[in-house]
Amino acid sequence: MWKKAREAVLTPAQVASPLGKRPYDLRHACLSTWLNAGVHAPLVAEWAGHTVEMLLSTYAKCIHDQEAAARARIGEALGGINTATQEQAKG
Repeated sequence: MWKKAREAVLTPAQVASPLGKRPYDLRHACLSTWLNAGVHAPLVAEWAGHTVEMLLSTYAKCIHDQEAAARARIGEALGGINTATQEQAKG
């Protein structure tokens, strides 16, 4: 049924794409995107109907390149300190 639905609404190139071959693939892409966008794990877990433990055990490996943003948020919380620049100066 899913295959027929994809073929009915997608272009041939989109059907050939691996994205969305199974409905679960779309869910995985969605949750990974939310986490990489910086949405807090407890909120993503709530939206997905998971515990935070289950969410992170499955999706933590999908979270990339958030260190600079995290350092910036910490710096802002500490009154505007640029922790990313300080870390670069050390290294």
